[in-house]
Amino acid sequence: MSLHARKIGEVPEETARVARAAFPKGSLAMRIRDELGELFTDADFAGLYPSRGKPAWSPGRLALVSVMQFAEGLSDRQAADAVRGRLDWKYLLGLELADPGFDHSVLTEFRDRLIAGDAGIGLLDRVLQAAVERGLLKAGGRARTDSTIVLSAARQINGLVRLGETLRAALNSVAAREPEWLVDWAPPEWFDRYAIRFEDTRLPKGKAKQAELIERIGADGLMLLEAVYRPDAPASLRLLDRVRTLRQMWIQQYFVDGGQVRRRDLKDRPPGAERLVTPYDTDARGSVKRGVFWDGYKVHLTETCEPDRPNLITHVATTDSMIQDVRLAAPIHAHLAERGLRPDCHLVDAGYATAREVVTARRMHKVNLMGPILASTSWQTRDGGFSQADFAVDWVNRQVTCPNGATSSRWIEDRSQEGAAVVRARFPTAACRPCKSREQCTRSNSKWDMGRRITLRPQAEYEAIQQARTQENTQEWKEQYAHRAGVEGTISQGVRAFGLRQCRYHGLAKTRLQHQLTAAAMNFHRLDDWWTDTPRARTRTSHLAALRPAR
Repeated sequence: MSLHARKIGEVPEETARVARAAFPKGSLAMRIRDELGELFTDADFAGLYPSRGKPAWSPGRLALVSVMQFAEGLSDRQAADAVRGRLDWKYLLGLELADPGFDHSVLTEFRDRLIAGDAGIGLLDRVLQAAVERGLLKAGGRARTDSTIVLSAARQINGLVRLGETLRAALNSVAAREPEWLVDWAPPEWFDRYAIRFEDTRLPKGKAKQAELIERIGADGLMLLEAVYRPDAPASLRLLDRVRTLRQMWIQQYFVDGGQVRRRDLKDRPPGAERLVTPYDTDARGSVKRGVFWDGYKVHLTETCEPDRPNLITHVATTDSMIQDVRLAAPIHAHLAERGLRPDCHLVDAGYATAREVVTARRMHKVNLMGPILASTSWQTRDGGFSQADFAVDWVNRQVTCPNGATSSRWIEDRSQEGAAVVRARFPTAACRPCKSREQCTRSNSKWDMGRRITLRPQAEYEAIQQARTQENTQEWKEQYAHRAGVEGTISQGVRAFGLRQCRYHGLAKTRLQHQLTAAAMNFHRLDDWWTDTPRARTRTSHLAALRPAR
């Protein structure tokens, strides 16, 4: 397919006349066209197509179709049918009434091109740019961010089934590529043992029998890998994705002990960030959050929250499930600054707000990253002793003074176990041993080393922590931070109305594109609500809660 860029132009007169007669009050698709005009052009996607080949259907129109598909929750077939048969969609796309549209498979091919060219974020950016041009979005003000879990499109399976399904998937892949080779080589009982899904078979009940089955599966998988990697085996088998997944899974789960295949103990398996959880989505990872276990990813949404403009999603990020929220703060600020949408105040929860990120946001982007700083977890804080906050730090003279007036004798700039810069201060034993408050300060029982030790963050981070914890108790801070709560409604809207929490496709790249299109679709609806003066939904209250007596 090649791109012959052409301008979409005005809506055909006959299409406009019939569409307005059928929709006298307009529709989402028609208002998008009227208010935003020709949102995407073919030239925007020139880099995704070769210069030679059969002309492709207009990518500018396909981009609109892709966003509208997510705005209305349609499958590829339903979206293609809407292009052929719906008047408001023909109006949006500027098509003649008799235009036959395209085959639904074109949408799959177009998404593949967007993924290959990393162009999915460009669709969201173009919607935001159109809002900026019409005065509905600008830099500054407030923004807020939150994340939610995303379930993999692959079914969730337990350990035994995971191993059996990995081998079964590899065998099916080999059977499709080299059926004659597999028939000549594979043991006859394999065609019964691995013919159907493992969860559909009668699995053994006892742990001993399950362990025996796991080792049998391991031996069979190792036998297949040895056969595939023999010099006389077809070379194409070693390139199959399912065979590579089998090899990776077996390295993670098994080892050979004296010629016998054994399963690794849990502590000997890779950490969760590397461990495969299903052969059908090798990017998905298992994770847990507040007691909820899931296999898949996480999505982070950032939106504006100004009362005089629509709340628009300005950034969306999809990561694997093991990535901590705090690692997204800096990329979000860099992305918004690059597009001229940097907020003055960024409201987040405790997962994003650390001293380092607060200082970095202020220094690099002049953003006030506002969120609760996690409280100290030391035993002194928990038991009412002398916590780090009770000590006075003199950064100029490089000394720490305790509540009873003793000063530290050592000041060392060092690195933590994670590689972060820290300052380690130490009090002399002579000052701490006779102290009457020693039990509230340190529990060191060493005869020669009874002095308190304190580990400090760099000065900027230390001061940011102290300032943030002081401000958190003020009414002004609480009133401003209350605006963050609205992002939870955005997550709810994304989950309930747009399927944000369920992957449509397999793999991180496709899931990331899904969320970029979902964010653009949500912005379509929010702009439409703004144009039609639709009030924002209020937090729902149960009948019982509404009867709660005033206090």
